[in-house]
Parts: sequence; structure tokens; C-alpha cells
Amino acid sequence: MPLPLLWMGSAVIGAVLLADDREKRQQLERDRLLGKAPKYPVAKRAMVAAPSQWQKGLKQVAPIPGSIVCCYVFGVIEHTGIWLGDDCLVELHGSGLVRAVSVKRFLAGRTGSQTYLACNHQHQPLIADSVLTRAEQAIYQYREYDLFDNNCHRFVWSCISQRGEEVVKGFNELNQKLAEHFNQAIYWDEMSISKLSE
Repeated sequence: MPLPLLWMGSAVIGAVLLADDREKRQQLERDRLLGKAPKYPVAKRAMVAAPSQWQKGLKQVAPIPGSIVCCYVFGVIEHTGIWLGDDCLVELHGSGLVRAVSVKRFLAGRTGSQTYLACNHQHQPLIADSVLTRAEQAIYQYREYDLFDNNCHRFVWSCISQRGEEVVKGFNELNQKLAEHFNQAIYWDEMSISKLSE
């Protein structure tokens, strides 16, 4: 009998935490609309608004060639790439092949149903100089893929910084590097799919 009560208690606590997180995200969106949102990293936290599968539709942003794109992999880790345009982006696949894929293919085999763009506090995609050229030049190359040391985050960072020797191991470390590179706080906004067909 106590086990169902524990489950119910856990569900209630989870619902309360989710509601609190949703309220914080909505307040952050109001602050962004009013121009009060942090422009720079807050308390050494580079990522102010993480990608969120739970809070869709607050603000959708159209991708621009060179945008940094991410999605969830099984709701646990993130996968990143560089937007080329015309429903096409460049990713480092787990096989080690750098390839150009559609959004549908980017999401295939992953539980995420949504893509996100790295943006500034004004919902503008962050785009580095020459990132598009470096991403296009990398297509069809093979890299010695390693989940921890030579992954999609390191590939994206190498396209942005042109310093491929720097090991970017995870999504949080990528966000830290992006914040330093752009001198901006990082906001992951939902990518507008409707804009892809225009």
C-alpha cells in the first residue's frame, strides 16, 4: 500500500517542479520581450535558456544559414549541427561521417521532435564569421568519432572557432565556449519549422 502513495507523491512533486520551471521560463520570455533579459552570462552560467521539450511554442525563430542547431537524443543528451539553409544542416554522425541532412533526418533515430537554435537575448540566431564555409567544406569528411572526446559538439565548435584541436566534450562546455566567443548569454529557442518551406 505505501508504494502507490510514494508514486503519487513523486508525481505531485514532479508536477509542482514542472509548473515552477514553466513559470520561470515564461517570466524569462516576458523579460526578453521587455528588453530586461540578461545579455551576458549570469553567475558564470553561459546558457540562460536551455532547449525545452516541455515548454514549446513560447517563441519560434527562423533559422539563418550558419545558425547552430540542436535536438535531444532520447531526452538525455543533445545533438548539435550547423544550419545550411533550404531544410539542410551539417552534422557529425556517430559513424564519423560529416554529412548534410534534412531536419527530418537530423531528428531520425532520436526521441526529440523539435530542433532549437542558439540565439541571443533578442531571439536572434548567433552566427560566427566563416562558419558556413567551414561547415560546407567539412561535408563528406570522416573523423575519428568518440562520444566523449570527438563528438558533434566538438565538430560544431571547430566550425565556429576553426580551432579543432580544442576538445569540447559536452553540450554545457559548448555553451560556455559559445558564450565566450559571442560575448553573449546563450538562449536556445525553438526553431520555426513553418519558415522552412518559404
